[in-house]
Amino acid sequence: MCRRPTTAAEDEDGDVSRRGWLLFAAMCVIWGIPYMLIKVAVADVTPAVMVLGRTAVATALLLPIAAYRGQMRGLRAAWVPLVAYTAVEICGPWLLLGYAETRLSSSLTGLLIAAVPMVGAVLGRFSGERERLSPVRISGLLVGLLGVAALVGLDLGSTDLAAVGALALVAVGYAVGPMILARKLADLPQLGVVAASVGLCALVYLPFGLAQAPSEMPAPKVLASVAALGVICTALAFVLFFQLIAEIGPARSTVITYVNPAVAVLLGVLVLDEPFTAAIGVGFVLVLFGSVLATSGRRIRELEPAAGGRPEVAVCTVPEP
Repeated sequence: MCRRPTTAAEDEDGDVSRRGWLLFAAMCVIWGIPYMLIKVAVADVTPAVMVLGRTAVATALLLPIAAYRGQMRGLRAAWVPLVAYTAVEICGPWLLLGYAETRLSSSLTGLLIAAVPMVGAVLGRFSGERERLSPVRISGLLVGLLGVAALVGLDLGSTDLAAVGALALVAVGYAVGPMILARKLADLPQLGVVAASVGLCALVYLPFGLAQAPSEMPAPKVLASVAALGVICTALAFVLFFQLIAEIGPARSTVITYVNPAVAVLLGVLVLDEPFTAAIGVGFVLVLFGSVLATSGRRIRELEPAAGGRPEVAVCTVPEP
C-alpha cells in the first residue's frame, strides 16, 4: 500500500463516499486475484516468462501515462535506491511468487503473503522507526506466527518447505521495499517510481524470459492470465490505488491488506477447485487477526510538502502481488 499526507479533503474521521467504497471494493478484488492468475500462468510458462510478460505489458501502459504527466522527472538522480526498491519489491518477489505457486496452491500462497504486515512491524521496530511494539502488537505478532505455523504445520506432508521459504523471502522483500521508498524515494512522483520500477524489471527479465520462452504458443487461458496480471493487477491497480488513497485517506486504505487473502482463498477454492483444508481454515483466522493486532495503532506520519509545494508521494505498505 502507499500512504501520503492527508489533506482537508481526506478527513479520515468522516464518512466514506460511494466512490470511495467502489474504489475500495475494486482494489480488494484486483489485488486478490493475482494469486489465481499466477497459478494458471506458471502451469504452462516459467516464472521468469510470466514476470517478463506482466511487467512488459504494465510498462507499455504506465510509462506513457507517467511521461505525459511529467512524473518521470528526477528519477535519474535517485537511480540507486530506485534499483534497490525494484529488486526487493518487484523483481525478486514476483519471480519467487511464481516459483512458489508451481508447488503450492494459490490459496495457501495468498494467506502466507498476508503475514507481510507482521514482518513489516518487526523490521520497522529494528530499523529506527519510533513506533513502539505495544503488548497488543506483540500479541498480534505471536498470533500471526501461530497462524503461519498452522498453515505449514497442519498440512506438513503436502507442504513444500522450499516454496514456503521462497514466500518468506517475498514477505521480507515486501516489508523492506516500503522502507526504501519512504527514506530515499518519498520526494519523487509516485506514478513515475512505479512505471520506472516495472520497466526496469522488464529489462532485467528480458534475456531470461526470451531464453525460457515456450516452443509452442501457450494456452489461451495462460496468455489471458499474463495479460490480466499486467493490465489489471499492475497498471490499472496502481492508477486506482492512488485514487483510493486520495478519496478515503491512507489509513483506511490499509484495510485492503486484510481482505485480499479472503479473495485469494475464495477464488482458489471456487475457480481452481483447490481444497479448503483445516490448515487454511485455522491459519486464515489467525494470520489475519494477528496482522490486524500487529499493525493496530500505527499512526500515519505526516510529511512536509516537497519543493514547489507538491505533496510527498505515498509510502507503499500493502504488497502488490
